[in-house]
Formats: sequence, structure tokens, C-alpha cells
Amino acid sequence: MRQGKTAADVGGPDLRQPAQGPSGSGDPRAGSPRIGGLRVVMSWPDSQFAPAPPPRGRARIRLSGLAGVALIAFGAAAIGIAVLSQQHAPTPGAAAAGTVGPSARREPSLRRSPPVSVAIPAIGVQSDLLRLGLNPDGTIAVPNLSTSADEAAWYKNSVTPGQIGTAIIEGHVDSDQGPAVFFRLGALHPGDRIDVTLADGMTAGFRVTGVREYEKSNFPAKMIYGSTNYASLRLVTCGGTFDYATGHYLGSVVVFASLVSTGRPETS
Repeated sequence: MRQGKTAADVGGPDLRQPAQGPSGSGDPRAGSPRIGGLRVVMSWPDSQFAPAPPPRGRARIRLSGLAGVALIAFGAAAIGIAVLSQQHAPTPGAAAAGTVGPSARREPSLRRSPPVSVAIPAIGVQSDLLRLGLNPDGTIAVPNLSTSADEAAWYKNSVTPGQIGTAIIEGHVDSDQGPAVFFRLGALHPGDRIDVTLADGMTAGFRVTGVREYEKSNFPAKMIYGSTNYASLRLVTCGGTFDYATGHYLGSVVVFASLVSTGRPETS
């Protein structure tokens, strides 16, 4: 920025537009400093190097806009973090598929007695068993997600565990509070043990033969719920992809097991 004499101070014609002084007059000399008796006027003409300052209020609008964008970005990031931080239930791999039944016919069986609890040591499950039937629409009822997410349920229209035929036990994989009773069901492998305690005091010991995942749109209900000529057990929970639009999983995880032992707990 240069300082020098103005045309008015040296007697030449002043070709610039008069600037407003502090008093509001059109005299550019009003309020100007003097150097060596000469009045000095400082100017910075408009150019591409010095753009005109923004009108009053535009900066405030820009700051408000930036703040809004920042809030939106923060909200999106928070949602993304929440989704990524969700726990995902184990998915059965191809090696766990096994078979739907024993390689040889199993002879053990028990008389009918309602189950009262189930234990699966390999995944840390120990749960009392609810007894549920059918919904009005004919589907199998499931435990109340709000009050019984940590409890499994025996389908009371199936055989009791240990009888010849297919016994069905279902449970939730998770809820809005986190993992539920069968969250780790997909982590089971052939050979893992399942113990079901019956009302008469007997324990039906099952051995897992296979763990598989099915899409609900192609669920083999007859194979899973159909009768067998040996004492079989099916554990069922949700699995696969979670559909946020409907609030439901698109698949099911099914554990196949067969009876291998019966007995009563030892008493000391």
C-alpha cells in the first residue's frame, strides 16, 4: 500500500470519486493524516487481488451454514459408528453344516415329559424353557422380545426332547438391548453337546450333527419340523442379514442334534 500526495494537495485535478470522511461529508481530506504539512490519503482500489469485502451479514450466514453442515456430518458419523459397533452373531460356516441326522440310527429314547431347561456348554447357554404353541395366524409363537429375550422356548406341540420324533426349541438371537439367549447358536459345531432337563428329573443328552443357515424365503419347514424315526432336536433362531426397513432378519440358523444319552443327575 503506497502513501503519497493527492492531486488535490498539489493543485492538480482530482479524478477520483470523493470518499466519505468521518463526518459523513464528501471531502476525502476530512480526518486524513498530515505528513510534512501535506495531507495523505490512503487508498486500495478494487482489483482481482483485493476483492470487495462481503456485505454485512453474509459472514454470519456462511458460519450458520457451516455449522449446519457440521451437525449433519456429525449425525451421520454417529449413526455410522452405532451401526459398526453393533455386535454380530456368529454365522455357521460350511464346515459346520454336517448332517441333519445321525450317521446311524440311535436307539435311546425317553417317555414324554415336558422340558424345563436347556444347557449348551460350548456357547455358555443355560436357560429355563418356556412352553409356547401357535399364534392365531398358525405360526409358531416365540418368546416375548421385551420380557423374555434371555429365555428359550419349547414348542409344546412337538414331542418332548428324548422322545422319538422332532423336538423344537426356539430362542431370540438379539434384541434392542443386545445379545439374546441364542446369540452364539451359529458358533456351534458337530460334536457339541446339548443337555435338556425334563420335568421328571431325567436329562436328555444330545449331540450336534449339523449347523446350517437358511433364507426365510426358502425355509425348508418340512425337513426341519417334520417327524423323524429317532429322537431328534432342532434349535432355531434368526440369522443372516438384518433388514432395517422391516426390523427382521432375513434368515434362520438351525442346529440339528440327536439323542445320545439319558440319565438322572448324580446326587451326593
